[in-house]
Amino acid sequence: MDDSLSQARVDLAAALRLAARFDLNEGICNHFSYAPPERPGCFLVNPFGLHWSQIRASDLLLVDNDGRVLEGDGELETTAFCIHSRIHMRHPRATCVLHTHMPYATTLTSLEDTPLEPISQNALRYYNDVAYDPSYNGLAGDVDEGERMAAALGDKRVLFLANHGVVVVGGSVAKAFEDLYYLEKACQLQVLALSTGRPLKRVTDNIAATTFTKPDVEQRYANAHFAALKRLLDAEDATYVN
Repeated sequence: MDDSLSQARVDLAAALRLAARFDLNEGICNHFSYAPPERPGCFLVNPFGLHWSQIRASDLLLVDNDGRVLEGDGELETTAFCIHSRIHMRHPRATCVLHTHMPYATTLTSLEDTPLEPISQNALRYYNDVAYDPSYNGLAGDVDEGERMAAALGDKRVLFLANHGVVVVGGSVAKAFEDLYYLEKACQLQVLALSTGRPLKRVTDNIAATTFTKPDVEQRYANAHFAALKRLLDAEDATYVN
């Protein structure tokens, strides 16, 4: 196996275990995927039926955009294929695609007219970079629904799915996971702020637009954060690398 594909397997398995650690997963549902540049038209994805806390690099499936399993022994879950294949196909920039029903972000998707507000420093990470899909059409059981979600994402890196959850995309596993992690933190704070019944204190557009404007710095921090989190896994249970 190519070394870069092997590393992608390890990183995606680590991201899945870390998501379980931080309560970002839901049962055996939801899916993470990564499209290795050296295998055009293919992506890695977690198989059906495995709990994220026990995922190993070797458990991940390599599938193509037609739904054929090229490597791995598990089952490709239908909604995982319908959502992730279409986002990868429509958005080549979305090397990594993370879909969760994490509780605080999903809470905001369950309210009328409640976007992510610029009320905290973490929320400013996503200023003008969140798309909203206002329609819930049931389970994504066909590629047309995946196409619709991919279209709704547009040029943003976060998609709020009404009554459903979120999708976060990035150019690397580390950056996508960083964005997923801090998105839930920002949503948690907003839910807590709303629960007080007091007015939200919004940051001005000028400050919000200029707070996070250095992608190279953000990537550096994301890499360092993800490496630190993997060291926690290594110290406790390094079987994710197998």
